[in-house]
Amino acid sequence: MTVSLPRTAVLSGALAVVAALALSACGAAPDDASTTADGKNAATATSAADFGGMDALVKAAKKEGTLNAIALPRDWANYGALIDGFEKKYGIKIEVENPDGSSQDEINAVTSRKGQDRAPDVLDLGSSFALSAAQQGLLAPYKVADFADIPEGQKDVQGRWFNDYGGYISIGCDAKRVKACPTSFADLLKPQYKGQVALNGNPTKAGAAFGGVYAAALANGGSFDDIQPGLDFFAELKKNGNYTPVESTPATVEKGETPISIDWDYLNAGYADEFKSKGVDWTVAVPSDGKFSQYYSQAINKDAPHPAAARLWQEYLYSADGQNLWLKGYARPALMTAMEKAGTLDTAAADKLPKVSGTPSFPTEEQQNKAKTVLAQGWAKAVSG
Repeated sequence: MTVSLPRTAVLSGALAVVAALALSACGAAPDDASTTADGKNAATATSAADFGGMDALVKAAKKEGTLNAIALPRDWANYGALIDGFEKKYGIKIEVENPDGSSQDEINAVTSRKGQDRAPDVLDLGSSFALSAAQQGLLAPYKVADFADIPEGQKDVQGRWFNDYGGYISIGCDAKRVKACPTSFADLLKPQYKGQVALNGNPTKAGAAFGGVYAAALANGGSFDDIQPGLDFFAELKKNGNYTPVESTPATVEKGETPISIDWDYLNAGYADEFKSKGVDWTVAVPSDGKFSQYYSQAINKDAPHPAAARLWQEYLYSADGQNLWLKGYARPALMTAMEKAGTLDTAAADKLPKVSGTPSFPTEEQQNKAKTVLAQGWAKAVSG
């Protein structure tokens, strides 16, 4: 929903963490905080205009006073700056629970806490999880002011989810611990990388890991319709001893426990900055033989206890300020092309992005659902033993 401690997030699956997530019910948020004098309810507003405009939305959100978020590590795609910026601008406190949780954790929290005031208001989900949540009827339709500028295919027509930021699967490497850093999936099979190759999470629960298996499939004769070669690749990595089941996090990277990490490029690039002062020479390579790009998606809980704040958060994220803050975290914002045309893009931050060639393509909903099924049935077997 998977990097900082990993926001292990893009494939759906039940987590044992649900028990830890399930807090006691405290009662629902007061209805009058989310309703205007003329009876407009934020919980049913499908746009700021539908609620009476941004001023009305800001007023209602401030009256609610709180936004419940989940699975948002501060060092994931610059979320710390986004959280701080929103709180400073609107005086609304963001409560972030389980910052290192997965997309599935987010969905579990929505379903288990329905009607509780500790339910998540907003979700940041791996794309396949966003599709699943919409199919389950968990998400509220809402269109931000710049909804039309989000590229087709990267948003639900009803506005139940829309892409926010993305990047490419990359190979991060501790150049001080690894003599010759790998730059391709083929390299990862070499015997010198024994016990060193990690994923950011479990691909049945985490978007980054899911993307890693998909990229491995593309590098080994697979396609968006066929993720099996990716499973076979990791089974081979496990068999030859190169794969480690330790899930990579900033802590494992710093300690040298995961000297090679398959992860999103914006996370690996962030590690390179973060650990430079700590003596870690972290390099980043987008593998030439398995280019896989994907976005995460924003969504609002249909039963959000703070519906006005939830909608205001979305407006903030899709403003030029919000989009550029993701960009400063090495993530490619969904509105990047539109902002470049409008002259509102932070070009200095854009120039620092890891270099890639070609135009990315993305798996369809049907292809992702098929891949999720294959992984659910075969991942544990592939890396067991």
